[in-house]
Amino acid sequence: MTSANALRNLSGLSGKRLVVFGAGYVGGELARQAVEAGARVTALTRNEETARAFAAKGIEAVVADLASDAWHERIAGGADFVVNCVSGGGAGIDGYRRSYLEGMRSVAGWLTAKGGAGAAVYTSSTSVYPQDGGVRVDEAAAVDREGERPRVLVEAEELLLNLPKAAGRRAVLRLAGIYGPGRHHLLEQVRSGEVAGRGEHRLNLIHREDICAAIWSALLASAADGEIFNVADDGAAPKSEIVAWLAGKLGVALPVFTGAPAAGRRAVTPDRVIDNAKIKRVLGWRASYPSFREGYVAILGA
Repeated sequence: MTSANALRNLSGLSGKRLVVFGAGYVGGELARQAVEAGARVTALTRNEETARAFAAKGIEAVVADLASDAWHERIAGGADFVVNCVSGGGAGIDGYRRSYLEGMRSVAGWLTAKGGAGAAVYTSSTSVYPQDGGVRVDEAAAVDREGERPRVLVEAEELLLNLPKAAGRRAVLRLAGIYGPGRHHLLEQVRSGEVAGRGEHRLNLIHREDICAAIWSALLASAADGEIFNVADDGAAPKSEIVAWLAGKLGVALPVFTGAPAAGRRAVTPDRVIDNAKIKRVLGWRASYPSFREGYVAILGA
């Protein structure tokens, strides 16, 4: 089910062509929405099973490694919209660099060789921000160029934004912690009795449906050109508050916080509030799930 927020943005997609790179949790849903709205969609994935599922939904699927150039002749140029939603490829920092930076270099090379696209969006992460101590962080805040992983993300952002021939419009969306249907990491931790991180640290979240709406807004708005936008809901709250609320909904005992990073992370996520004022002001975007309460009620059906 596509939210009213997204549907408003999808009305002009019929007959348009979208290419999605990294068609996983977010990109796959974006592709589904586009087909539902009458667009022609090509999705690149590394997974054969995912490709078969896409083909069954009317999505042209290409199985390839984004960081290579083997797919360049398999995907035609001239797309109206291009979105790079790639996620980390595992295998430590080398896999991270290959997925994000080398993948973006490959996309940039394809766009340049094929004459560009109408609009291109890259989904980055708010993990580029090092700020801590409960501060509010907007797009003007300094990014972390010392840490290996944040630096890779920032370099990938700059690669797209500094390549004017890549697309008529280019934008970067820095996503907060992603959750939604089928992505229940925090719920699973609450059920287990142990939650990573620190309870006093604020947690910034964004529902998948609202990410898709933000991507559509950025692709379709001329005001988005060359801009970076934070994409987070309005409900940043101490993790202890969110966990206590979830424990009550699940009917389980209040879990303990480990004080350690979540699996796959090198450090505990800093305590800050990701400011979403710019995307509201410039693009008119609003979260359909403005806080964790609305989002998790939809997931839990309660």
